[in-house]
Amino acid sequence: MNSPVLSAATPPPEHHHVRPPIDRPAPETTSMGAMLLDSGKLTPENAERVLRMQKELGIRFGEAAQRLGLVTESDIQQVLARQFEYPYLQRGEANFSPNLVAAFEPFSPQVEALRAVRSQLMLRWFARGRRALAVVGVGEGDGVSMFSANLAVVFSQLGEQTLLVDANLRHPCQHEIFDLKGRQGLSDMLAGRAELDVVQRIPSFVDLSVLPAGTLPPNPQELLARASFRALNTQLESRYDVVLYDVPPFSKGVDALAVASRAGGVLLVARKDRTRISNVSRMAEQMAQAGAEVVGSVVVDF
Repeated sequence: MNSPVLSAATPPPEHHHVRPPIDRPAPETTSMGAMLLDSGKLTPENAERVLRMQKELGIRFGEAAQRLGLVTESDIQQVLARQFEYPYLQRGEANFSPNLVAAFEPFSPQVEALRAVRSQLMLRWFARGRRALAVVGVGEGDGVSMFSANLAVVFSQLGEQTLLVDANLRHPCQHEIFDLKGRQGLSDMLAGRAELDVVQRIPSFVDLSVLPAGTLPPNPQELLARASFRALNTQLESRYDVVLYDVPPFSKGVDALAVASRAGGVLLVARKDRTRISNVSRMAEQMAQAGAEVVGSVVVDF
């Protein structure tokens, strides 16, 4: 993903109220040695060896474990992230998409760019008391779904109660990215056949939840245009700090306009070497006409 380019900046207000987390467990203070033991990176016997070296040389536990060749730098970084409540995963720990770089490579240049986008959105949109944002691209293959998923992860890593809503009722993929089970989701809620219990928490990230698209309906445009969607958005905004909508491509119809108008704000996504600037400009103009504020734009190469 390239460095972000955001436009339509709005000065942040002096105060930003964030509601208390929902059912968030209290952080625990745990030593690095105990966390390495609990994760299976060290055996009790090896932990004793590390403790002896630590005492003899007067160095940190992690450094001693590395000198003995018992753990890697990656192991140490992951434990530090857990101690500072910045969760991420090592590859193979979950069946998430390998392109979910925010989960697996939190210190990569791609994720640094994601954090830059997050910071600007916090100042330009969420600090103004807004909670929902639609993420929209021009056409299929623009990488919107993967970008939305990664953006949701970095928001949750900040400690924001984050909900990612798969509002692409034509070709959804968030259930595949996060390896979600269950068949109901947004479409079922809009049709009055499901409640909020279809929202799925992501155990690897305590502050992240996903609302899958659900049953593929024959009338996605009509469902998204219903008044029940506006009521649902209001309900979601009351429960979460950040609600991100993964929206169908703008070229596929008015679905994107319906979702963006409910969310109130939109982040435009352009694909490097693929998306035409004229198409982005036309999309921004129609979003504004639909009553959605264009918060900015970002160029990606997912």
